[in-house]
Amino acid sequence: MQAARGASLTSGRDPEDLPPSAVRLFAVVVIVAVAVDQVTKVLAVRHLQGREPVEVIPGLIDLRFLRNGGAALGTGSSMTIVLTVVATIVAIVVIRMSAKLRDRGWAVGLGLLLGGAVGNLIDRVFREPSTFRGHVVDFIDYGPFVGNVADIALTIAAVVIVWRSWRGVGIDGTHEVRS
Repeated sequence: MQAARGASLTSGRDPEDLPPSAVRLFAVVVIVAVAVDQVTKVLAVRHLQGREPVEVIPGLIDLRFLRNGGAALGTGSSMTIVLTVVATIVAIVVIRMSAKLRDRGWAVGLGLLLGGAVGNLIDRVFREPSTFRGHVVDFIDYGPFVGNVADIALTIAAVVIVWRSWRGVGIDGTHEVRS
């Protein structure tokens, strides 16, 4: 039904002005990854800090509260500012790349990459001991490694990105022809 004689039934927006579904998927993945990461970190601080580890799967996974000033496995703990700068650069590059997204696999991979980077970047910027020198909250103990949801997102992102690249799929959805 028209509002007035001759009025358009559409919103007036050209469908080509809308972001492609891959860009929308990317945005949703980023938001969910950051939200789940930050909520679980708040819960870890509240319920695990200053307490003994909690066994989740005997011999496999415990919940153990740690503050990590470094990267994976605590390496580079004296380089927190450098890690903060690197995470910021990664976030900027991924955001710029996202405009070209037309492949849902890449959307998930890059969304998890950005979500994981931002999740840990929030800690580095806002957590103690000081701004831009903050320590990341880690609490999922896998044995030799204690991480968080952002780390899981980063790991899955790496697998998805390698898989899409190996398959010859570009972020724009084009497929590489192999001879």
